[in-house]
This record gives sequence, structure tokens and C-alpha cells, in this order.
Amino acid sequence: MQLSTTLFATLTYPFSTQIEAQGKLIQSMADNHDLMAALEASTNAVIEALSHDRKIWLCGNGGSAADAQHLAAEFTGRFYFHRKALNAEALHCNTSYLTAVANDYGYDEVYARMIEGLAKEGDVLIAFSTSGNSANIIKAIETALKLKLCVIGFTGHTGGKMKGVCSHLINIPSEDTPRIQEGHMLLGHLLCEQVEKALFPR
Repeated sequence: MQLSTTLFATLTYPFSTQIEAQGKLIQSMADNHDLMAALEASTNAVIEALSHDRKIWLCGNGGSAADAQHLAAEFTGRFYFHRKALNAEALHCNTSYLTAVANDYGYDEVYARMIEGLAKEGDVLIAFSTSGNSANIIKAIETALKLKLCVIGFTGHTGGKMKGVCSHLINIPSEDTPRIQEGHMLLGHLLCEQVEKALFPR
């Protein structure tokens, strides 16, 4: 199938415009002192936990679940170089557990119950929600805080219900879900890079 020249022309301009807009968002993130301070504090919290043999738990829904799983893989696999595996796990990967708890208790409980059963004081929960209002994420955060975990929230501009309840809030200054998720992965990768450098100096 061949696209017409006219259709192709209408498609190419918005792509470059969107890329330029994302570039401006990234610059605004770099210039946001509160955001950079939250990222630094979050990185230090992860380093502290892993230095004391604690675990990093990650959770999210949809694309945010993919982001959580992606970062868990960076920790347990490798980021830039070969080194010891780090103790991290995305909470949604056990489908038997996920579907059983969603069926028996409701989807809002799927992450909270796993945190309740497996997490220990001193662990870190990294929770993703672009709106900051996902009910199962909020319940996971509340459970984690009761167990004295450090909670790092990755969210969007307002922070939603996550604002004020997370130990550290990384809120991308945007209300556009895809752009927020792209910002999450950029800062998540920076966090992974610094954790790897701190724990495995070369």
C-alpha cells in the first residue's frame, strides 16, 4: 500500500513539533530544582537500601507497569556494565497471584497485599502513576508506609493523591500521559545509572 504525498506531508510536521515540545519539557525538567532534588534524594534512598541488603519493589498500571518492570530489569540485570545483580522486583509479574487477588479482593488490593506479605522495613517502593490517583497504587503506598518503607512516587504535574504521601515525589511537569511516561524513563535511567556507579565504583 502506498501513502499519498499529501497524507505523508500532513503526518511529518506534527512529528517534529512533538519532538521539539518534548525537548522543551526535558529542559524544563533539568531547570526544575525541586524535581532534581527529589531525583537525587530518591537515588540516595535506593543506594542506602541496597547497601543494607534491602529490596526495591516497583509497581504501576499499563504503560507504567511496563516502566516498573523495565527499571526492575535494569537493577537485576545490568545497566552499563557487568556487576552483581541488585535485589529488585516488579509487583505485577506473577499473573496467578495478580488474577487471584483481583478476583477475590478487588484490583485495588493487588499491590498492597504483596507488599504486606513480602516487604520489610527499610525496603523501597517505587510507584508509578501518571495521574497520581490510581487506587491500587495509593493502597500500595499506604501499606508500604505502615511497614516503614521509603516510597518514591513517579507521577505527573499535580502529583494527584500521591502528593504529600510519598517519601519523595518525582512529578514530571506535564499533563500529557505519553510525555510523562517518557520523562519517567529518562529520570529512571538516570537513577539506575547513579545507583550502579555508587555501588560498583570502577
